[in-house]
Amino acid sequence: MQTDDLINLLAKDARTSVRFGHVFLIALVIGVVISALLLLSTLGIRKNMVEAIETPRVMFKLGLTLLLAITSTRLAFLIGKPGVSLRAAALALLLPLTALLIGIAAELFVVPRAAWGTSLEGHFSSFCLVFVPMLSIAPLAAILYSVRQGAPESPGKAGAVAGLAASGIAAAIYAWHCPDDSPLFLATWYALGILVVTAAGFLLGRRVLRW
Repeated sequence: MQTDDLINLLAKDARTSVRFGHVFLIALVIGVVISALLLLSTLGIRKNMVEAIETPRVMFKLGLTLLLAITSTRLAFLIGKPGVSLRAAALALLLPLTALLIGIAAELFVVPRAAWGTSLEGHFSSFCLVFVPMLSIAPLAAILYSVRQGAPESPGKAGAVAGLAASGIAAAIYAWHCPDDSPLFLATWYALGILVVTAAGFLLGRRVLRW
């Protein structure tokens, strides 16, 4: 390969990387805004959020879902770039998982055994199972669209990561309404909603991200 050809190839790759980054960011912002507006126009923010946000449980719930949204979205961004190592970004997903396990342990230690079932069941589990996937639709469409502009090496895996990121974003948004604050509730109903969207992302990715 001639030197000029190599320079042109590197320049083309750099332009493609910058373009993908811009597309991903713009699509992500649009998806998040649509999801947030959907929550505000339907359920709205929790009525006592000003007081509730000062409690450890609510702060933990908001922080945990935000951490999941950030780490999974970073992985979704990187998975659209061929040849980029995903190891560090994938390992970062252990952060929200570890935090959740610590939260569960603290919950079981503080809450009496007789109340564990009530904490796990919550009051609005059906709302959680409906609204986490619903609020995931716009972010999932945005992430799949932007990842499609890149070059994911495994369409199914990329779709699953897109679903995880979208549901993480949805969970972080829904958490501002959800009146169920127990880590046991998060580990059950939020996790089920996230699993559904991740599976949907895998199936969609196999179709729309194939190249």
